Amino acid sequence: METPENRQTDTPARQALDALVDNHEDTMALNTLAGSEVLVPVPDDAGEEEATDPGTVALPVLEQPGGEPMVPVFTSEPAMAELLPFVGRYRLVPLGALAAQWPADDLSLTIDAGSAHPLTLTSEGVRTLLARP
Repeated sequence: METPENRQTDTPARQALDALVDNHEDTMALNTLAGSEVLVPVPDDAGEEEATDPGTVALPVLEQPGGEPMVPVFTSEPAMAELLPFVGRYRLVPLGALAAQWPADDLSLTIDAGSAHPLTLTSEGVRTLLARP
C-alpha cells in the first residue's frame, strides 16, 4: 500500500539504488542515478555565500569507521533525516554534475547512508560511473 512516506522516499534515484543491489553494472540504473538530483547537506561551517553560490558546492565530509573521508548525499529528505536529523540546510545538486567535478583524492561518496541499500563509491568510481556528458 502506498503511503505519503513511500511517495517521498520511492524516487527514481532510490529505485536505481535498489536495482544496483542486484546488478552493479545496470547501465539504466547508473544513468538514472547520474541524472538525478541529490540532497547535499550544507556543512555547519559554510557561510551563506558558499551555501547559495550556484557555481560551487560546499561538501560535507564525514569520517567513516577506519578514518576514511566520505561525503553523504541523499535521494530524499526522509532518507537524509534518518541519518542526519539535525541538518538545517541542504542543496539539490544533479549527481552527474557533482561527479564530473569530484576531487581526485581519496574522498568517497555515499548515497543514502543508513538506508537498506546505500551505495558507496570511491573517488574514481564516482568520476567513472556517475559523471555523464
